[in-house]
Amino acid sequence: MIAAHRVLAIVERDFHVARSYRTAFVLDAVYGMLGLAVYFFISRTFGNVRPDDLHGAPTYFAFAAVGIAMGVVIEAASAGVARRLRDEQLTGTLEALVAQPVTPLQLCLGLIGFPFAFALVRSVVYLVVVAAWIRLDVSRSNWIGVVTVLIASGLALAAVGVIAGAVVLVVKRGELLTASAVYAMAMLSGSVFPISTLPGWLEPVGRVLPLRFALDGMRSALFTGEASRWAGDVLVLLGFALVGIPIAAWIFARALGSARRTGSLTQY
Repeated sequence: MIAAHRVLAIVERDFHVARSYRTAFVLDAVYGMLGLAVYFFISRTFGNVRPDDLHGAPTYFAFAAVGIAMGVVIEAASAGVARRLRDEQLTGTLEALVAQPVTPLQLCLGLIGFPFAFALVRSVVYLVVVAAWIRLDVSRSNWIGVVTVLIASGLALAAVGVIAGAVVLVVKRGELLTASAVYAMAMLSGSVFPISTLPGWLEPVGRVLPLRFALDGMRSALFTGEASRWAGDVLVLLGFALVGIPIAAWIFARALGSARRTGSLTQY
């Protein structure tokens, strides 16, 4: 059982810690706005871009803005677990945390809970800002689809995050490795440029990554609103989650057990 009250206890703790650093809390939210501004000016240097490559987006800026907004969720759901475990190691609280009556899966879900919830809110805010910024016609947008894709994406990428956490427990400074891997996957999946621009040997790799379905689903829900275009992406993402989370939880449990046996749980 997940035992939601145990997961929520960790989430509530992280919320209070984040709120205590108010300046960093606000700047973290504002940082994404700066990224949107950068890509807005980059988009002004583009000429004609094939509409088929933009998955319904009216402009390159709209295409890239979705990638930035989704990137917030992607980072929180994947590399976020590794970073949170690293923080627990540095502050000396990881050993006390794992001594609590929580399973490895509950621990991971708890650590990812607040960053993921905050990322969801930030992502939706960014999308609303972009819609107002470029006067995007959102009459066709399916906001239920937008939220559904966001949640399905988080679940699918949680498996990546749990494995990333296992890497941190086994490989010291492993959060750098996982962050680099997630960044590479985002680039290959069409985060800020169409997959069709990749070299021929890399394009097939980008098309099978779970991030690609997250990005395509979000763009379809936001720019076309047609359920037939984003529902398939949601199903694929849920399939990734259904298969990936149990496997990732098993890997994390093995890594946690190994760290306990070797006494390296709090080493960094």
